[in-house]
Amino acid sequence: MLVIRPITAADFTALKQIAIESGAGFTSLPVNDVRLKQKIDHAEHSFAAKIDGPGDQGYLFVLEDTQTGEIVGTTGIEAAVGLSTPLYHFQQNTVIHHSAELNVFNQLRTLTLCNDYTGASEICTLFLRESYRRNHAGRFLSKVRFLFMAEHPQRFSDRVIAEMRGAADESGQPPFWHWLQKLFLTIDFPTADHLIGVGKKAFIAELMPRHPIYVGLLPESAQQVIGQVHQNTKPALKMLESEGFAHRGYIDLFDAGPTVEARLSQIKSVAASKKVQVKIADVQGEQTLAVANTELQGFRASFSKNAKFDADQQLLLLSAEFADTLRLHNGDMARFIVLDKA
Repeated sequence: MLVIRPITAADFTALKQIAIESGAGFTSLPVNDVRLKQKIDHAEHSFAAKIDGPGDQGYLFVLEDTQTGEIVGTTGIEAAVGLSTPLYHFQQNTVIHHSAELNVFNQLRTLTLCNDYTGASEICTLFLRESYRRNHAGRFLSKVRFLFMAEHPQRFSDRVIAEMRGAADESGQPPFWHWLQKLFLTIDFPTADHLIGVGKKAFIAELMPRHPIYVGLLPESAQQVIGQVHQNTKPALKMLESEGFAHRGYIDLFDAGPTVEARLSQIKSVAASKKVQVKIADVQGEQTLAVANTELQGFRASFSKNAKFDADQQLLLLSAEFADTLRLHNGDMARFIVLDKA
């Protein structure tokens, strides 16, 4: 069985291996021992914190195979981005150049550096080992964050974002990066990627263009990938769109991937989740349910067909094994969603 739980210091080696496997472009998990230990420590303090509003908290979870004890994935939520370290995006706009005398009317796209998502909550750091990318595991790893947010909404902003990885060329480099590197940064992509991953973002404010950029002046290869996602990211984007996330024109500075957003209360899995009392029973349901307990540091979530919602009694029926995995007992409260595709 696969179970989600908060990360602990004992998971450092597993998290480092995931960071290595995730590769370039996965800036939230740099292959840097100090930074990874800081992220784990920060997560442990965040789960333990007693708060009534979002702040500088980061909730990092790991997906564990209970049969082997192996950590096979990770997923995370930042409570409020951009508070301690600025979060930059390019905002896409349209400006009008009009001359009535010449009968000329031009609509020109621009990119402007901004911090518009400051204070928003961000779902992030999702990675699942390839051998486990089956049987709902990927869907669960994405949607389990919404179960946690639905149970603890006071810890998060009403505005939730997700940064999607942008398109890359055959060598794995983002075409959008090349013109930026040539004109403004003069460092290679792996270096910039590493600096962001270890939290050194001052160079963005120091070197990035401060004035709007006319998209039409960029190389064609850069223009074509604006707002486009990496081939491997398309399923994740499709899933978020089905949850109600939408692209409002904001893109990543370096790979031009879209940032999508939604209101927390309007996210499909948040709105559809139910919090009900648990009853242990011998049960085999027709649907796969993702179920979570209501704890913070003791948070546990998993998915199974050994669960069924009894609408008449308003009870969540769980097999003894499934309930034990989630540390649930008769009479406890749990939150669930249907994991099967609609």
